Amino acid sequence: MRDLFRPTTMQEILVLYYSHRGSVRALSEVIARGIDSVPGISARVRTVPKVSTVCEATESDIPEKGAPYVEMRDLEECIGLALGSPTRFGNMAAPMKYFLDGTAGPWLAGALSGKPACVFTSSASQHGGQESTLLSMQVPLLHHGMLIIGIPFSEPDLTRTRSGGSPYGATHWAGKDDSTQLTDEEKRLATALGRRLAETALKLAAPL
Repeated sequence: MRDLFRPTTMQEILVLYYSHRGSVRALSEVIARGIDSVPGISARVRTVPKVSTVCEATESDIPEKGAPYVEMRDLEECIGLALGSPTRFGNMAAPMKYFLDGTAGPWLAGALSGKPACVFTSSASQHGGQESTLLSMQVPLLHHGMLIIGIPFSEPDLTRTRSGGSPYGATHWAGKDDSTQLTDEEKRLATALGRRLAETALKLAAPL
């Protein structure tokens, strides 16, 4: 994965995530490697800050660790989007929902229309609402006019996995100890999803 702060002339895909304890961040890194494996394209990794129940700033302008915070221009400049959030009662986490609720400007401008997107998530329990979370993240992307990319069953790990993995997107089963260690199947499926997103984005962005 390229240096997050180094300017580049390559076409880029935005990998945007919120991670509370590190599992979704770990997934984002594997998806980014899948994107970077496709010649002519690279991943731009960004995150969103936590939200507060009171109306005051609770996070510094620069995160202490991980990727930089996302800006609206990241949506405008990239040719695709990979969106990730932990599962919260079968839905995306509040920080990601808060960010998406503030994207009316790009929506009005059609900045994401026609671009491909994929989603990914992590939960503590194996049946903790992963697929409904993936679907909840797809809804605002459809409103933006994006084209949803999933994981096809031509990926053998999708039928063999005993951990994470879904045709709706990449997933990770963290367990009660919230382990950030991805299984081999989860890694291969996340890599395949990133690669498929990148290949699709390049085809859609190619001049006619």
